[in-house]
Amino acid sequence: MNIKLKKLLYLPHPRGFCAGVDRAINIVELSLDKYGPPIYVRHEIVHNPWVIKDLESKGVIFIENLKDAPEGSRVIFSAHGIPISVLNEAKNKEMPFIDATCPLVIKVHNEAKRLHKDGAHIFLIGHEGHPEVVGTMGQVPQDAITLIQNKEDIKKIDSNKYKKVALITQTTLSVDDTREITKEFKNIFSEIIIPPKEDICYATTNRQLAIKSIANDCDLIYVIGANNSSNSLRLVEVGKKSGCNQTYLISDVSEVDWKKIEKEQKIGLTAGASAPDILIQDFIDKMSQLYDVEIKNISVADENITFKIPRELNER
Repeated sequence: MNIKLKKLLYLPHPRGFCAGVDRAINIVELSLDKYGPPIYVRHEIVHNPWVIKDLESKGVIFIENLKDAPEGSRVIFSAHGIPISVLNEAKNKEMPFIDATCPLVIKVHNEAKRLHKDGAHIFLIGHEGHPEVVGTMGQVPQDAITLIQNKEDIKKIDSNKYKKVALITQTTLSVDDTREITKEFKNIFSEIIIPPKEDICYATTNRQLAIKSIANDCDLIYVIGANNSSNSLRLVEVGKKSGCNQTYLISDVSEVDWKKIEKEQKIGLTAGASAPDILIQDFIDKMSQLYDVEIKNISVADENITFKIPRELNER
């Protein structure tokens, strides 16, 4: 009889789906129920391959440009947000659309528009090419906003060029890195306008706090998420910086290196805000088949936030 090796599995909470992701997926599924397939979604509704495949199997077609949807098609905008130009394009084409942009991203959009109206030049901390950044920068004229990706970008700024300046951020950044960049900005622009409440969303902040809470105790941590998921990539960075050099991103249990787990005793497992709970459970089930697993649940915050679904989807 083989005796299973004992392993400790640290499960930090919160992990996995956030309210904005939940709402976006709900919008797509309710649209399928109400209008029937096909439903076109501009960009991946959330960045997770499991979610995308599941929705495709139900009749969702993901596109990157509105011109790729047949005339008269119903379209949904992803949780990451869109530039005003895309919204106007949909209106001009008279396409029926539903905007599934996360309300916390919309808050940043509204900040950008208000700051521009007040005459401030806006600096946006974020990652070039990420759809959320493209959407936020597309809320104001191109020359009214500058993208800042790191401290090196700050050194290139000609401070004499601007009278009134303001700072906003992508919602899925590293809390610690953003704090450092903000500090650098304050050294250059003492009067810079900082958001009254941090732009980095509650879910990103909580998941980073959660992985920090286990990093020093773990020999190895797996983060379930997608390669194009900003918040998942940040979790890997935070895990490494917080004490666990062996922090890895996987899209699902098939990518786990069980030889690495064989060598280690204390394993951590978390998931980005767009990863469904089923992927966490798959990992736990597989690990439990191979080892005698003792689970340690660690909670750093309670999340009871929900966002309203568009009214038209609640009407029958």
